[in-house]
Amino acid sequence: MSRPYETREHDVLVVGAGGAGLRAAIEALARGASVGVVCKSLLGKAHTVMAEGGIAAAMANVDPADDWRAHFRDTMRGGKFLNNWRMAQIHAQEAPDRVRELEQWGALFDRTADGDILQRAFGGHTFKRLCHVGDRTGLEMIRTLQDRGVQMGFHVYMECAVTKLLTDGDRVCGAVGYWREQGRFVVFRAKSVVLATGGIGKAWKITSNSWEYTGDGMALAFDAGAELVDMEFVQFHPTGMVWPPGVQGLLVTEAVRGEGGVLRNRLGERFMERYDPEKLDLSTRDVVARAIYTEVREGRGTEHGGAFLDISQKPAEYVKRKLPSMYHQFLELADVDITKGPMEVGPTCHYMMGGVRVDAETAETSVPGLYAAGEVAAGLHGANRLGGNSLSDLLVFGRRAGLAAAERAGRTGPGAFDERQIDEATAEMLAFFERPDGESPYAVHRDLTETMQSLVGIFRNRDDLESGLAKIREFRDRWDRIRVEGSRLFNPGWHLARDLKAMLTVSEAVARSALRREESRGAHSRTDFARSDPTWGKKNIVVKRVGGAMELSERPVPEPPPDLKTILEAP
Repeated sequence: MSRPYETREHDVLVVGAGGAGLRAAIEALARGASVGVVCKSLLGKAHTVMAEGGIAAAMANVDPADDWRAHFRDTMRGGKFLNNWRMAQIHAQEAPDRVRELEQWGALFDRTADGDILQRAFGGHTFKRLCHVGDRTGLEMIRTLQDRGVQMGFHVYMECAVTKLLTDGDRVCGAVGYWREQGRFVVFRAKSVVLATGGIGKAWKITSNSWEYTGDGMALAFDAGAELVDMEFVQFHPTGMVWPPGVQGLLVTEAVRGEGGVLRNRLGERFMERYDPEKLDLSTRDVVARAIYTEVREGRGTEHGGAFLDISQKPAEYVKRKLPSMYHQFLELADVDITKGPMEVGPTCHYMMGGVRVDAETAETSVPGLYAAGEVAAGLHGANRLGGNSLSDLLVFGRRAGLAAAERAGRTGPGAFDERQIDEATAEMLAFFERPDGESPYAVHRDLTETMQSLVGIFRNRDDLESGLAKIREFRDRWDRIRVEGSRLFNPGWHLARDLKAMLTVSEAVARSALRREESRGAHSRTDFARSDPTWGKKNIVVKRVGGAMELSERPVPEPPPDLKTILEAP
């Protein structure tokens, strides 16, 4: 019997209100579609605001030699050539226009003496390429996109969590969710759905990610039959706060190093000379994260198990002007004045290169009517993302997802789904309350994050990964026994129980993909296969649900055409 629920109807439903979701909504609105935006938290509290360093785009405002070809080459090299070459090309070519568009909509960037958008250096980029607003770039992006979307008239459903995608045959035609405050269920009918739900960092103990990042979109897509790809590639940002414990993992932007910050170990050595003597502190994130981890493991770490990051050699006013958020963050949270002394930093789970496989041109998944953009989608970054590429990714592919979703909505009718799908989704959510006794969701989550941190972390090997997978299977059995106390009115334990289902799905996909890839490449480091294998360099690992089970396969990485190969081979 159907449980009571309310219904909302739109041409395009966007799940997630970060940079990708807002940009998709704006584009769909511009094409005349009715757009609904669902966000798990409050509008404006998207994870995009934590992207501090800048937006990577070959504007050539500071380095005139920069162009899309150099940006394309840097992105492909950073991703160890596992990237979807067409996505990397589109991204590099369209990023400057997307930044100019943001500027026209009111974004206030730092400026050169000539009045152009100022750009800074970042790890892995050949030129000064990151357009920025001090170290608060993501916040300015969200402010600008949010104002634009509200002005254009999208409908926002805040504090609403989507638990299941509705399908009509093989096409997606809506979603089931619930209001986090009251616990009431809601059904969204839509001709197309865009996933823009971000990453999976809350499956690890030490992470820069906030509570929303539980892998929702990837799990929703997987359950609906879409393919996931590159799930073994989880980026550990080299510099998160390590002290005090209450702020462990909180991001310390790469802009600190971009503006001249230097990494040193407990002995005062500039240790990056050992790991990348050419790029030093501005090496790619995977290299710097492993370097800090190695220094600590070999006994050269700081008192609290990290490394020192020092920018105090720069004038105090320069630091406060260029890095205002970092200055206040350390002063208020760690009682450290970064203009006078070093920060203590260490690796923190930060970003997911893998995710839902999408078409480069339209951002459509392998399931008709379902699109994905931003961190939830895979392909652009390959084995390792360059800093700043995430914000331009949001703009470029958020726009393309919104455009394609609106065009599909214009040529298709609403789907007809079986009401039993809604009954199943609501019954699953209510089952947590109906068990007479059982597990605590907090205990299961604690054990999962500790397992992922210790067994599926920066360095991996067969024994650890197999142990991790065995534990994940145990956690799945424990999830089936979770009991939630209290009512449905804003119940954090209930929300976590629901989020755990997604975290278990993505954790299994990460661990199984990491076990399958028997080499080290980009963000994936195997101590038992320490070198890169050219054979694995030509394959992506694809994860798909088949008959209720998770199955892995290997797929050749598409070869770029000859003209792009020539660009990639340039010195």
